[in-house]
Amino acid sequence: MRIPAPSGRSGIALIVVLIVVVVLGILAGGFAYTMRVETTLARNASFNTELDWIGRAGVAYCQELLSKNCPLEPYEALTQAWAKGTGSKCTNDSVMNEVTVGTVGKGSFTWEIVDQDRYFNINRVDEMLLKEAFTMIGVDAGQMTAIVNSILDWRDPDSNPRISGAESEVYEQRDPPYVAKNGWFDDMSELLLIRGITPEMYKGSAGGSLPRIVDRSAGRQSVFEEPRYETGLLNLFCTLSGPTANINTTTAQVLQMVPGIDENIALSIIQERESLSGPYQNIQDVYRRVPGLPIDPNLLSRFFGVRSFVFKATITAKTAGATRKYVAILARTPQGGRAQNTSVLNYHWLNPDSPE
Repeated sequence: MRIPAPSGRSGIALIVVLIVVVVLGILAGGFAYTMRVETTLARNASFNTELDWIGRAGVAYCQELLSKNCPLEPYEALTQAWAKGTGSKCTNDSVMNEVTVGTVGKGSFTWEIVDQDRYFNINRVDEMLLKEAFTMIGVDAGQMTAIVNSILDWRDPDSNPRISGAESEVYEQRDPPYVAKNGWFDDMSELLLIRGITPEMYKGSAGGSLPRIVDRSAGRQSVFEEPRYETGLLNLFCTLSGPTANINTTTAQVLQMVPGIDENIALSIIQERESLSGPYQNIQDVYRRVPGLPIDPNLLSRFFGVRSFVFKATITAKTAGATRKYVAILARTPQGGRAQNTSVLNYHWLNPDSPE
């Protein structure tokens, strides 16, 4: 009795069946993911009004917190209640105690406040500080002049390009085309529109996701050619702040942007403000407590002070399993005595996958 050999057609049919099963599995997985997203969106939409009120309550709480003034501290520092510090001279005052989690109806919110005066203002800095920033980031000296002049061309009111700079005629050749702003930066993400600035320069090589803005950086390099930047422009600059950076809240990187301050001096300044002596009362106090500073007091006062005027408040609102983040930019104006006026300059909520 002869047993017939299996037909080649049956093998092909088996492969087809396997392909169909895989495809159906992928479709089913995609459908399940889509339904989960739709369910989350529908759930958040059903609580939209409640989340908005919780977010507004969180912002109002941050306004109230910033409006309280400690008369014993004529400065802003990370020891104070708005920064969730515990070393303020008014920490035990009931009006200065902060609430870590606030409750609103059946929901709650958590908050975080970061002063923007810990950075230099990109709209105020001069060519020298811009070059110091790109030197710290690690940008090649051959690229630096062109990038710095392009930033200055972007924010100045005229359409005359500096040497190796860029005005509208350069950006009109991009796809899609656009024009130079010829005005101050409203948002740090505008830097991604400027010729020569790469995402790595913007956020640092170890940074998170980019804002949803078209990447029009020129001369895009491969991942093997792009240098690694330990810090980015986002760690050094902001678009809204006072005339000087706050030496009580700023970082070692920002301190080192000023000529004469190296890494060791920057760390000494930070360590002293975190010592038992507490934050600096004024710039003269820095010289008294950090001996041997190789920088003229007038020059240091030109770049640093001890006050913060603009703050970024991030509110995470929660209710019945739905969550949403809100961001408010708050401006604080001293009014004398214990009261300060705190106004909202900008307020919006973030998509779940959007960077702040």
